[in-house]
Amino acid sequence: MSKQLNDYVTLGRSGLRVSPVSIGTMTFGKDWGWGATEEDARRMLDIYMERGGNFIDTANFYTGGTSERLLGEFLQGRRDRAVVATKYSLNVDPSNINAGGNHRRNMVRAVEESLKRLGTDYIDLYYLHVWDATTPVEEIMRAFDDLVSAGKIVYAGISDTPAWQVSRMQMLADLRGWSPFVALQIEHSLVERTVEHDLIPMAHELGLGVVAWSPLANGVLSGKYTRADIEAHKGADMFTGGRAAVAAGVGSLSERNLDIVDVVKAIASDVGHSPAQVSLAWLLAKSAPSVIPILGARTAAQFEENLDALSVALSPEQIARLDQASDIPSPFPHRFLPLVQAQVLGEARLSVTR
Repeated sequence: MSKQLNDYVTLGRSGLRVSPVSIGTMTFGKDWGWGATEEDARRMLDIYMERGGNFIDTANFYTGGTSERLLGEFLQGRRDRAVVATKYSLNVDPSNINAGGNHRRNMVRAVEESLKRLGTDYIDLYYLHVWDATTPVEEIMRAFDDLVSAGKIVYAGISDTPAWQVSRMQMLADLRGWSPFVALQIEHSLVERTVEHDLIPMAHELGLGVVAWSPLANGVLSGKYTRADIEAHKGADMFTGGRAAVAAGVGSLSERNLDIVDVVKAIASDVGHSPAQVSLAWLLAKSAPSVIPILGARTAAQFEENLDALSVALSPEQIARLDQASDIPSPFPHRFLPLVQAQVLGEARLSVTR
């Protein structure tokens, strides 16, 4: 069933209405050597919002702050129509140890700087960007709650953090009456399915909307790379070697993943769409909970092509082929628990109604 950008969904266990696809702005600005021009960045946002899109993803770290600054300029006159999500945690001043991390000082400093760059007086959704493994969870959740009370942010979210830590923080907020997380941002795609074992089920139980970054695995699922690229970009610097070097450096460009791409290409040929559109359609077909992919691109043409994934309807058989091609072994205890359910229930039969 095809979707439109104005087929809005509520984000997690909140009343916030967002589009089923988010626009990613990590490519806004050429500061890192491979991003979009200002003209293309503006055009992408215009296309997205003209079609009814409202969910915009950025971070204080992206393109050295240029992403937030450009976004603030582009949203003038239509800020209230947008749901702006940004993040803090990554160090924006390597000479200052406290300019990165999850702690209260960095959170407060970072939110004020993001507000200035974005040219707004509130942030709709504010994420902890990556887990620093040092800051007490009580400090983080109380600081988020204080920012909500102060009107600096409306909702809190969390990204790239172990499931057991997220669940601790969500329970702490619940017990103390603090603002809870409403969104979980994680990498999720046909080549990154480990999140299906703990992070996504946790999100479903705890009321977190799932937002997926890199749904095309750094471009690998678009079908533009070959096996020759694996060796050509092995060991390349991720920050100076271009997008292929990024894909190789984070492990997206591999023999296994290109095997998955072969199946994607075959199905793309069958349905008359691009490999990128098929890969995104697979993710959009997920339910309980639904997954909101973040679409980023270097050009407006690429972005429009990716958006058209909303109109792609894969058959159950095609989804099953993709599932099988990208399947991964279950980790413990998930591979063990089904083996002992008969011993748990004995001779009884049980239907779970919730």
